[in-house]
Amino acid sequence: MALEANERPDKPIAKFESMLKTDDVYFFDAEDFEDIIHHYLNHGKIALAKKAIKISLKQHPDSIELKLLDVEVLVFENNLDRAEQLLDKLQLLDRANEEIYIQRANIYSKKDNHSAAVNLLKKALELSEDSYDIYSLLGMEYLFMDEFKLAKESFMKCVHFDEQDYSSLYNVIYCFDFLEDFEGAIVYLNDYLDRNPYCEVAWHQLGKQYISKRMFKEALTAFDFAIISDDAFIGAYFEKGKVLEKLGKFNEAIENYETTIQIDDPTSHAYLRIGRCYERLSNDDMAKYYYYQTVHEDPLLDKGWLAITDFYYKKKDFNKALYYIDKALNIDGENPTYWKKSAIINTALKQYDQADYSFQQAVELGNYELDTWLSWANVAKANKDYDSGIRILAQGQEFYPESAEIQYKTVGILLLANDKINARIRLLDALKKNSEKIHLFQKEFPSYFKTAWTQNIIADNK
Repeated sequence: MALEANERPDKPIAKFESMLKTDDVYFFDAEDFEDIIHHYLNHGKIALAKKAIKISLKQHPDSIELKLLDVEVLVFENNLDRAEQLLDKLQLLDRANEEIYIQRANIYSKKDNHSAAVNLLKKALELSEDSYDIYSLLGMEYLFMDEFKLAKESFMKCVHFDEQDYSSLYNVIYCFDFLEDFEGAIVYLNDYLDRNPYCEVAWHQLGKQYISKRMFKEALTAFDFAIISDDAFIGAYFEKGKVLEKLGKFNEAIENYETTIQIDDPTSHAYLRIGRCYERLSNDDMAKYYYYQTVHEDPLLDKGWLAITDFYYKKKDFNKALYYIDKALNIDGENPTYWKKSAIINTALKQYDQADYSFQQAVELGNYELDTWLSWANVAKANKDYDSGIRILAQGQEFYPESAEIQYKTVGILLLANDKINARIRLLDALKKNSEKIHLFQKEFPSYFKTAWTQNIIADNK
C-alpha cells in the first residue's frame, strides 16, 4: 500500500532508501523526488537516481522537472537519441523552460558541436532568472572552442555571482594564463582580494602569477598571506619552497617542503624537492636519503629514478647510474626518457651495442628530440657502423630539416664511409643553408675539414 510522506517523518532520502528495502511504497512530493534524484546524481549514484526517476514518474507522470531529470541521465549515459525525443515532447508542453535548452546544449556538446551548444545556452540565459550555472556551462563550451577570452568573461560572471566559487576562479586564472596575460591576472586577483582578503586560494594563485613574471619577492609575500589565511594550505608551502629554491635559499625551501609532510601524508614530490635542495647544498647523504624516499613513496614517479640516476652520473659512477636506470626500466619499460638515459649511460661506459639498442627503444617509444638523433648517430660512428649512422641522421632530418648539426654530421659520416660523392652533395647543401655553422664540421671532423677537398668546396661556395 502507498503511505503518505507525513506518516514517515524521516528525511526523504532515508525514507526512499528504506522503501527500497521493503515491500512498502511511500508517496513523495515531486519536489522531494527532485531532491532525492539530485542527491544521487551529485554523488555519482546513477543506478539509484534511475530507480528514483522511474518511481517518481509513476507517482507524478505529468512533472516536467522530473522528466527533465530523466533526460539528464539519458544524456549522461550517451543515450542521446532517446533524450532528444523526450525533449521534443517536453518543448511542446513548455517552450519557456530554460532547462530544455540546457539539456539540448549538453547533447550538442557531446556531439562536439560546441557553437550550437553556445547558441542554445544563450537562449537559456534569456529565459532564466538564475543564470549562474548557465554561465559556467558557457565557459566550458568556450574552452572547448579555444575561445579563452569569452570563456574568461563567462567564468568571471560566475565569480561575480558567488565569490566562493573557487572552481570558476581557477578557470578565470587558467584563461589568463593561456592568454599569457599575467598582468591582467594580477590586477584581477588583487581586485578580488580587496573584497576577500582572507582567501587563501586567491593568494596562492596570485603568487603563481608573480612567479610567471619572475617577481619572486612579491610571490613569497603572496604565499605568506595564503598561509596566514590557512596555515594548513599545503600548496602555498610547496610553491613557497619552489620560489626559495630559485633564490638559492635551500635550507628555507627544505623547511617549507617538510611542513607539507607534517601537515599531510608525505608525497613523492616533496621528497624529491628536498633531495634536490640537499644536493645543491652538497649534502650527498641527505640527498640520497630523500631520493630513495621518493621512489619508495612512488615507484612510478620517473623523476625520482632519474634524480638518483643523475646523482650517480654526475659523480661519474656510471655503473651505479646504470643499475638504477635499469631498475626504473624494470618498473616501466615503456618510458622513453628512461631508455634515453640508459643510452647515455651505456655510451659513457662505451657499451655501444647496448647504447644503440636503448636509443632505438627511446625513438620507437616517441622520443624525437634533436640530441637523441645526434647522440645515437655518435654511437653508430663509435661502432664504425657508418651506414646506420647515415640512416639515423636521415630519420632525424625528417623531424629537423633545417638542423645544421644533422647536416654537417651527415657530411662527416659519409666521408668516414668513403662516400665522397654524397658527402660533396650534402656539404654543398649544408653550406647553402647554414654556411656560418661550418665550425660544427670543423670541430667534429677536423682532419677532414683541413683537406684540400673540403677547402676547395668551401672556397667555391663563398
